[in-house]
Amino acid sequence: MLTIRPGRLDLRPGDRVLDLGCGRGRHTYAFYWSDTPLHVTGLDLSEAEVRATADGFFALPPPSPSPLRSATLTAGDAARLPFKDGAFDALVCSEVLEHVPDPDAVIDEIVRVVRPGGRVALSVPRFWPEKICWSLSDAYPKTPGGHVRIFREEGLRTAARRSGLRYHSRHWAHALHSPYWWLQCALWDRKDTSRAVRTYRQFLEWDLMKRPWLTRGLEAALNPVMGKSLVLYFNRPAS
Repeated sequence: MLTIRPGRLDLRPGDRVLDLGCGRGRHTYAFYWSDTPLHVTGLDLSEAEVRATADGFFALPPPSPSPLRSATLTAGDAARLPFKDGAFDALVCSEVLEHVPDPDAVIDEIVRVVRPGGRVALSVPRFWPEKICWSLSDAYPKTPGGHVRIFREEGLRTAARRSGLRYHSRHWAHALHSPYWWLQCALWDRKDTSRAVRTYRQFLEWDLMKRPWLTRGLEAALNPVMGKSLVLYFNRPAS
C-alpha cells in the first residue's frame, strides 16, 4: 500500500532515493523493485523496524540485476541524519512528521541531504479526518509513539518553504482507511476485540490483495473528499 506516487518524483536510472522513516519498508520495497533501477536507502528510528524490513528482502524474489540498483537499511534519527549534504536525488518521508517532536528540524535535515534540483515527497494525516480521530478518542493521541500533532496543509507547505523547498503538486490517499480509523477511535477501549473493527480490517486487507476495480474507483473518487493522507511534492531549487 503506497502513499507516495513514485511517478511524481521524476526518477532516473541510478538515482539515490532515501525513504525517511521507512517503517516496515513499503516504499523502500517499491523503489527497490521498480522497473527503474535505483539506489535506495531506508532509515527508521526503530532498529526492530529496520530488521523487519531487512527480513522482507529475503522473502521476495530479487529484481532484475543492475549496477544501478542497490538497497541499504540503517537506523537513525530523522533530526540528525547520518548522511552528507546533497547525498540523495530524491527523498520520501511518509507518515513521519506527525510523530516527531520537532518537525522543522526534520524538514531542515531533509533539505540538507537532498541535492539541489532534487525532489521531495512528504505525507501526513489529513487535517479533518485526523481531527475526528482525536475528537472520538482521548487515548488516540496519547498512544506511545503515536501522533503528537495535526497538520494543516498550508502549515506544512509553509514549513517546507521556509526550509528552502519549492511546492510542486499534491494529492490525497487512502480514503477507505478513514472510516476504519474513526471506527477504531470510537471503540477505542474494545477495538482489539470489536467485531466491527475486525470486519473492516479484513475488508481493507482483501482490497489490498485483490484490488478490484470497484473499490479502486470508489477510493479514487473519495480521496479528494476524505483521503486519510495528504501528500505534497516539492523540489529543492537548483540555485
